[in-house]
Amino acid sequence: MKTRGLIPALAFLFTLATISAEDKKEEFQPLFNGKDLDGWVKVNTAPSTWSVKDGMIICSGKPTGEMRTRRMYQNFIMEVEWRHMKPRGNAGIFVWADDITARGQPFHRGVEVQVLENAYGNTRGHTTHGDIFPIHGAKMTPINGRGGSRAFPTENRSKPTPEWNHYRITCNDGTISLAVNGKVVTQGKDASPRKGYICLESEGGIVHYRNLRIRELPDTPLEPGQTAIADRGYRCLYTGVDLSGWKSAGNGWQSRNWTFRYTGKSKGDDRSIVTTESFSDFGFIFDVQAPKKPAACKVLLRDSPAAAVTIDSTLKSRGWNRFEGELRGNKLSLKLNGRQLYTDKALDGVAARGPIRIIPGGPIGFANVYVRELKTP
Repeated sequence: MKTRGLIPALAFLFTLATISAEDKKEEFQPLFNGKDLDGWVKVNTAPSTWSVKDGMIICSGKPTGEMRTRRMYQNFIMEVEWRHMKPRGNAGIFVWADDITARGQPFHRGVEVQVLENAYGNTRGHTTHGDIFPIHGAKMTPINGRGGSRAFPTENRSKPTPEWNHYRITCNDGTISLAVNGKVVTQGKDASPRKGYICLESEGGIVHYRNLRIRELPDTPLEPGQTAIADRGYRCLYTGVDLSGWKSAGNGWQSRNWTFRYTGKSKGDDRSIVTTESFSDFGFIFDVQAPKKPAACKVLLRDSPAAAVTIDSTLKSRGWNRFEGELRGNKLSLKLNGRQLYTDKALDGVAARGPIRIIPGGPIGFANVYVRELKTP
């Protein structure tokens, strides 16, 4: 058997295999498999909000909220085709977003790439052709801005319903650019965060998405604060379309899009609303609007008066306030708008397991009710 030339040939084949492996890393990978929503997390929307049909993700537009990728991305090129199915439809694509929605908002902190139907109309403050802007605490310097943080397109290229549009979103080291139907028209720089989740937004418009794919680019150094909040395991207890998962004796509670409210008008003495699910050791978040009247509202963790979070008119913020905490055994830790109120406060007479009950003292609104299971240390 002749071996002359065999070693160079093997080396050549090895080189080809290495190049092929490296090229594969640089290829686009699907963000949507065309069959189901594997790889995506419904953050604060109903099961009916997102569906899959004929290789498309279909968004009903109800409620206002978001769905995000299961994993985070830093530097990447994303391509997607979208179309609105009604005139004046509203939607968006978020990049570099946190795991859950911002305080008192149905949307994440992140950078939004606008997806508006043409009939929505163009104004000094927005266009329907691919604006990019930071939202709810994120930062970005616009290129072709108009004095604020929003970047405006240099050319109008989007097509009206029911035509398809193609977006190519390039995110790299805090810079972002958008090509609409084949041409870059909008750009921003100095974004923070610059690593996070990709979200699809539901905001009233019936939208179809297809051919979602992503090509990851090499990582670049990140400074503190430039990474979004990673998945903490929270899931939302409110669908945004109805009060499923909750029960109340009266009829004073109403589902109002991404918020639910007690109107102050209830039949009977029991004005409370309670989850159908019970919890043992758990973390929680809920946003609440400060009540205008002095009557206090109580949120009973595990349905225990000893573990009551009291909400009254003394709240400093007259808008939305965020309560965040953990209940482990009989010890409660609680934050209000990021400020630590107490840590591992011992409580007497707390049930080992129970639902969450809200007892309003008057009209009040809630949103972003999230829970997460706590593992035993």
